This record gives sequence, C-alpha cells and structure tokens, in this order.
Amino acid sequence: MSQNSSMPAVPPSGANLRGAVDLSALKNRATAPAGGNRGGSPYAVDVNEQSFQEFVGLSQKVPVVVSLGSSRSNQSAVLNGVLEKLMNDYAGKIALGRVDADTSPGIAQAFGVAAIPTVVALINGQPVPLFEGDLPEEQIKNFLDELLKVAATNGVTGNLGGAPEPAAAEAPPLPPLHQAAFDAIEAGDLATAEAAYEKALAEKPNDADAKVGLAQVHLMRRTAGLDAAQADALRTRAAGDPDDVEAQLAIADLDVTGGHVEDGLARLVKFISLHFGPERDTVRLRLLELYEVVGAADPRVSASRQALARALF
Repeated sequence: MSQNSSMPAVPPSGANLRGAVDLSALKNRATAPAGGNRGGSPYAVDVNEQSFQEFVGLSQKVPVVVSLGSSRSNQSAVLNGVLEKLMNDYAGKIALGRVDADTSPGIAQAFGVAAIPTVVALINGQPVPLFEGDLPEEQIKNFLDELLKVAATNGVTGNLGGAPEPAAAEAPPLPPLHQAAFDAIEAGDLATAEAAYEKALAEKPNDADAKVGLAQVHLMRRTAGLDAAQADALRTRAAGDPDDVEAQLAIADLDVTGGHVEDGLARLVKFISLHFGPERDTVRLRLLELYEVVGAADPRVSASRQALARALF
C-alpha cells in the first residue's frame, strides 16, 4: 500500500479484485470478547477477530473503515482520534472499526498489513486498501469522500442513524426521477434505475446529475455478475489481441470499477491512437462515459482528455 490520493474503487461483487484479501479465514478464529464503542464517536467501535464478521456485514449498508493499529503506538491513537472526528462529520454514512493488531493478529494478517497503522475499507464485504500512517485530516477526508462515491456506484448508500445531522447540512430532496433511480439502485434493479435516468434526461437534456447517474448505472450493468475467472479470461483475451475492441472495453470497465482509473482510461486512449474506423468512435464514446463516472474535475480525467486530444489530432 502507499500513501497516495488515488484510492481504488470497488468492483461489483464477483469482479476480479487485484490485491483483495481472503476474509473467510477469520470466520472461525477463537478470540477475546468483542470490544465496543469506547467514546469518541457513536459510529466507531473496537473490533476483534470474534466480532469482525459482524462488522464486515455493516459494509452492505454503509462503507466501513478499518483502522489497524496498536495500543503501543501513539501514531495509531492520533490517527484514530482524527478518524473518529471524521465519523461524526459523516454522521452515520461511514462506520469505523478500530483493530488492535497485537491482540487480533489474524485480521492484520488477512489484510496483508505491512506497517502500523494501516487503514483499509470494505464495501459489500470487498476490501479496499486506503493508506498507511497518520495522514493530515484533510487528506484522510479526501479518501473518505472518494470512498462514499465508490460506495454509491456500488449501491451502498445507507446510514447508521444515531446522532442527527445539523439541519443546515441536510441535502434538499432529490427530484422524483432521481429518487426513483436511487431507490432502484439500492434494490439492485439497475434496469429500472437506467430507465429513470433516461427519462430524466429526456425531460431535461442538460441534467448533469442524471447524466452522471446514467453513466454509473451503465458501468454497473456491464460489470455486474462477472466472477474472477471471467475477469481473468477477459484480461488474457485483451492482452492477446489488442484489436479486440470488446475485450479492451471490458477491461477498461473493470480497471475503472476496481480503482485502476489511469490504467482503464489509458487503455482506451491507446486503442483510439492505434485504430481507425467505427470501432474508434465506439471506444471514444465509452471513454467519454467513463469520464462522467470518474468525474470531470478529477485530475486523472483532465490528463486523459489531453492524451485523447493528442490521439485524435
């Protein structure tokens, strides 16, 4: 893991998780009694090997952050204090689990922890490496903001409740079609979500939020149901035939969904630079849609747009 601002996104369940850890080995470990909330935030709890699976289950409702530290480490204590403060700021949209790697070494081993403290996340039970060390609060907040975006893309948009958000922080109600799409995503009905966003765009072609939402749903539909074997087969196919447009598009989807945004975008830009004809425009349109998913303000999108311009002209 490294301390950088490029946080990997999480693939839909079953997609190829490069670097993912196997959590199944933790199910039957015997440990000390579970910890609990020891102050700091109602959204933060102590987690050990006995309670870990229950905590992982929360990741189906909200993204969960796992702070792997040590009671002997002042750096861990400082980091947990910052994380607890941020949990209060997010008011139940993210949960924090504090793990003492000294007393719960199995959890640290499962995540392949190389240094203390290390912070990882889980969405729908799928692990996402975040960072090592005690970063500045603002940089940690950037990671968590991105984590929430990734969670929404994967249909994890719940709230743990508890302490209410200040009235000033409440977001205005979503437009009816947007709410319908949002509810459909939560229910796993991507076809209905797609139809709702399409209707919203038909009524208001300049609806930027609907355009982004539709791009996200398209990506979710394209990658839903892919298991690790299928993903590996697609990677082999794409590597063996650079002219296979379907394989290149599929791997770009998996890369972006899996957090390897630069790789996914660069793959399509390279294809465009080397090919002409109708398939070139097909790839260009997909690339533009992925820009919507990643975000127009994202520096990775800005860099890719410049590379695309060079490839086209």
